[in-house]
Amino acid sequence: MLPRRALPVGRITGLGATRDFHHGLLVTLALMVTLAAAPARAQDGGWTHWGGNAASTRYSPHDQIDAGNFEELEVAWVWRGDNFGPHVYNLMRATPIYAEGKLFSVSGERRTVVAIDPATGETLWTFREPSTKRWEDSMRKSYGKGVAYAVVKGKGRIYMVSPGFFLHALDPDTGMPIADFGENGTIDLLANFGYDYHPTDGLPADIGYITNSSPPIVVNGVVVVGNSHEQGYRQTRQENVPGHILGYDATNGDFLWKFNVIPQSESEFGFDTWENDAWSWTGNVSAWAPMSADAELGLVYVVTDPPTNDFWGGFHPGDNLFATTILALNARTGERVWHFQTVHHDIWNYDNPTAPNLVDITVDGQRIPALVQTTKQSYAYVLNRATGEPVWPIEERPAPQGHVPGEWYSPTQPHPTKPAAYEMQNVSIDELIDFTPELRAAAVEILEQYEYGPLFTPPLHRGNDLGKRAAIHCPGSNGGTNIMGGASVDPDTGILYVASTKACSAPMLTPGLAADAEDPNPIGRTVAEFVAGPGGVRGPQGLPLFKPPYARITAIDLNTGETLWWIPNGDTPDRIANNPALAGVDIGNTGSPTHPTTIVTKTLLIYGEGRGGRAVLHAHDKVTGERIGTVEIPAPTNTAPMTYMHEGVQYIVAPIGGSGGGRGGRGGRRPQHPGSFVALRLPG
Repeated sequence: MLPRRALPVGRITGLGATRDFHHGLLVTLALMVTLAAAPARAQDGGWTHWGGNAASTRYSPHDQIDAGNFEELEVAWVWRGDNFGPHVYNLMRATPIYAEGKLFSVSGERRTVVAIDPATGETLWTFREPSTKRWEDSMRKSYGKGVAYAVVKGKGRIYMVSPGFFLHALDPDTGMPIADFGENGTIDLLANFGYDYHPTDGLPADIGYITNSSPPIVVNGVVVVGNSHEQGYRQTRQENVPGHILGYDATNGDFLWKFNVIPQSESEFGFDTWENDAWSWTGNVSAWAPMSADAELGLVYVVTDPPTNDFWGGFHPGDNLFATTILALNARTGERVWHFQTVHHDIWNYDNPTAPNLVDITVDGQRIPALVQTTKQSYAYVLNRATGEPVWPIEERPAPQGHVPGEWYSPTQPHPTKPAAYEMQNVSIDELIDFTPELRAAAVEILEQYEYGPLFTPPLHRGNDLGKRAAIHCPGSNGGTNIMGGASVDPDTGILYVASTKACSAPMLTPGLAADAEDPNPIGRTVAEFVAGPGGVRGPQGLPLFKPPYARITAIDLNTGETLWWIPNGDTPDRIANNPALAGVDIGNTGSPTHPTTIVTKTLLIYGEGRGGRAVLHAHDKVTGERIGTVEIPAPTNTAPMTYMHEGVQYIVAPIGGSGGGRGGRGGRRPQHPGSFVALRLPG
């Protein structure tokens, strides 16, 4: 058993005072808290959660920015993330929150917590956890999506989970740790995870590895904490620790409960879905996406990813609850109230990639508290969030069976009857690029090198008897709705605006031994028989293999389940519009093959084209989808924007980074831009 020993005394600096403190069994925090004087103001228009509110609607009722003035928006300030580490290009993955008259977020590989003046972009204070091997080993250092906010005992608090897997509670005015929370404001989450570990080094590599990428959520006085692992497509060994969910008292940090995402005893529901005793050593099933909550129902909604590893599951046969599942847990006790598994025995990396949207809808005259989970497979699963019952039937249909020796294939998979899929799912010759006969012929020749078919076509292995390069599944692990975009929903109308891309995967499974030999820090003990190999599929002449649109935003009326309209994601990229194979061909607007990042306001649908897209924000009419205007920003959006009112002025803040073109989509490439926040407001 590894020692849990006390470490040296650290120091806090802030407000001109320095004091010693001791963390007991915790790692000592050398906290630098820098203050730039700004009294807290009463909140007058907040965005208090990653998704705007606990329901993750990504909606704001503010309408100061509207169709008549959108194109008048100008840059109010830019907050640069390159002050917080050398590896910030394209890595601003966080969406800020607005509370108590300040913006709060995280930046850099150290996941420094920052407070920002909403009107000027000035940094007010920072909080940074010291370096430990637990932090250094994290594969998700730059993946931080933000912080949580809650009012406790009549005073606000900021909660953050670090890559080292510590939970911190901070004073929003000063950034100082809350002294009576945990031990001097910090909780070592590994202490309640159930495994022996070293206080600074973390878990032994042969047992597993755990980290974090999304903020916790606070509901009814409980801080609920998720987690993440190494990317499943990189894993070469079978063992890991599961991504169990933890609950803590928001006031004092007392440990309240742990929910086992992989059941650990016969008495737990779902235990029998792990054959071959795989429950005892299989890991992952991370709760890495942001969470949602309904305080009135007392429920927190958690979504999960596949087990180890993403594309090969022969060593853990069975449906594998609660992998790739929507979980509704009692926030006070951690007990499962209901669940819905969106993929059985997931071997497609179809993890649920974003927080569920909660909205009340009216279906056939009946008011329903709904939960909507948008997915990589481009289905919107619409459930009653109180009971878990589908609002419209979800059918278990026969699933394609694969050819990989030793793999276990689920005989069926769940398919919603409403709403309709919002991206291509069935791969066929009819879906191939057809701008010219030559391009269509070349695309057919490419497609015939692969196995293809409907949704849930399984992966193939190297040396398969079919003589195919791989098997294409659409959407792929980077297709459909994904991490960067997700969906927004208007609570007044019940209309969902879901962002998606038409991206397919073709992972070729390769022998695990060869891949494991190249892994400098493998997790686990037993090398998997197969691991994921190269998975791309290229179209002819540097063009996508399939017809446009390459990405879109789809409006779905959740009261009826019907699709109202869809629009391409922005404009045709230069590399496609100027491709020599398309000279003289009218291709229309293909949209950018990137992930749109949306929010909805009282009057507008607003979005950026996403990583690799153009450096612009677009506004569209929510009812018709008609484009209203476009404004330039310094770099493309990296993840979902937000909006707030501060001192009577509405701002839009977008996380940005990388390179992008100009207004209208025809500008040249701009220089690389560090991961930053840009704030827009109307003149004056």
